[in-house]
Amino acid sequence: MKKAVLDVSGNEELFRKAVKHGFDSFILDKPAEQQASMTIYIPDKDGLRRTGQNPAYVPRVFIKTPQDLEKVVQHARSGCDEVVIATSDWKIIPVENLIAMMSGLKCSVLAEVGGVAEAELFINILERGVDGVVLKPRDENELKILQELMRKPPTLSLTAAVVEEVRDVGVGDRACVDTVSMLEIGEGMMVGSRAYMFFLIHNESVGSSFTSPRPFRVNAGAVHSYVLMPDGSTRYLSELEAGDRVLVVGKDGRTRITSVGRVKIERRPLRLVKASADGVVGAATVQNAETIRFVSADGNLIPVTELKKGDRILCHVSKVKGRHFGMAVEETVVEK
Repeated sequence: MKKAVLDVSGNEELFRKAVKHGFDSFILDKPAEQQASMTIYIPDKDGLRRTGQNPAYVPRVFIKTPQDLEKVVQHARSGCDEVVIATSDWKIIPVENLIAMMSGLKCSVLAEVGGVAEAELFINILERGVDGVVLKPRDENELKILQELMRKPPTLSLTAAVVEEVRDVGVGDRACVDTVSMLEIGEGMMVGSRAYMFFLIHNESVGSSFTSPRPFRVNAGAVHSYVLMPDGSTRYLSELEAGDRVLVVGKDGRTRITSVGRVKIERRPLRLVKASADGVVGAATVQNAETIRFVSADGNLIPVTELKKGDRILCHVSKVKGRHFGMAVEETVVEK
């Protein structure tokens, strides 16, 4: 999980809200009483002084030239376990080079960012990103978005599930999730009827002779279905609404976050798909239409209208067996 160091100097209210949201690393203008799980940083000369159970000086390097990248590496080789970097107009290329140069060194690179959009950029550079970010949040909404970014896995493990049954189950309510992003071929959302198994439901970027492509949309399934969220929790499709942040997953397992622009729920004929993987059986109920597609084990798209027993489709099998209000719980749960 990525690290976020929040500059909440002089803002006690935001500090309390950040703690409530689970953040544990903060920049303050003076030492403060802290919980054992917290890490407090105090500005000190050209860096930060880390207090708490593992005190240390954390240097700050402003990246303007290739020589500045070497300074970061030298700090790492001298024993620093964290270094803060700040960048100018050039951001991606220098940080890409630094990530490569720091390979094998036991030192975390924390990047100063101007907001949550820049934080998302830095934690995804070269698919690995920096180890953490340092920023001054403006409000609680930014805290929520940052929390999702920090908890989002860079990749999600996908495996092939063998289809065991496909059958019509009559008319019901299904949810189309229209996002604010153009989704690519191979991308979709992880949806399922059980808390431990999610299927990759593809977006509608592929049209037909009767329909135009709608690459912003995932016709995700029946309203009771779970959808996997950026922080690892789940929501029912019926609960999603405009402004919610959702997890988008590619056929290679890479993830990103987008926002919901609209959720459209309509009554349509539905089809049940059951499949097994890693010793468990999962299910998904989706609209019975040619534009609803699963992704095969070899990356091809299979319309649910053509899906049959024995086909192999991509899914994610979670270690979580139970959910309570979408959060993982350790309890005995049987879902059929």
